[in-house]
Amino acid sequence: MRFMMLMIPGGYESAAPGAMPDPGHVEKMMAYNKTMMDAGIMLSGDGLHPPSMGARVSFKGGKPLVTDGPFAETKEVLGGYWIIDVASREEAIAWASRCPALETETIEVRQIQEFEDFPPEIRKLVAA
Repeated sequence: MRFMMLMIPGGYESAAPGAMPDPGHVEKMMAYNKTMMDAGIMLSGDGLHPPSMGARVSFKGGKPLVTDGPFAETKEVLGGYWIIDVASREEAIAWASRCPALETETIEVRQIQEFEDFPPEIRKLVAA
């Protein structure tokens, strides 16, 4: 089963454009990533620039509306992610628990919807 582990760093919502994490913390995260790669479970993972460098596209009234960051109303933002392939939700949580995260960081673990998770009537639409 594939899971996405979403890193939510507290305070990142107000980070300045180009803000970078502490090099010592990056080193610990790279070692953590290597552990997951060596275990054969890490499919992908990347850090994200702060929201102040991003944009959001909303669709009010069915038309795209672009809003440049930062996003004042946002309390939690993503700082990065990993995609892992493990046997269970419990194993995904165990891997997230091993992360050398800071006190201000939270990891949300979410299972990725696979094609087989959809009911047959929806799978038929996709296959058509």
